[in-house]
Amino acid sequence: MPKMKSHRGSAKRFKLKKSGIIKRSKAYKSHILNKKSPKRKRNLRKAGYLVPSNAKNVKKMLLK
Repeated sequence: MPKMKSHRGSAKRFKLKKSGIIKRSKAYKSHILNKKSPKRKRNLRKAGYLVPSNAKNVKKMLLK
């Protein structure tokens, strides 16, 4: 039986913290930044966390 492989796309996007929460980066930070306020761009730098309903599926993808 071969090794189970983690979903590489989700492995690049999400990090699993020791507490079990899944950390993610926020969207809308890649382009068209001149119309966004500095405060909005600063807040987009901070980490976001997955809600439990989505976290269950992402954990399955990461822990194969």
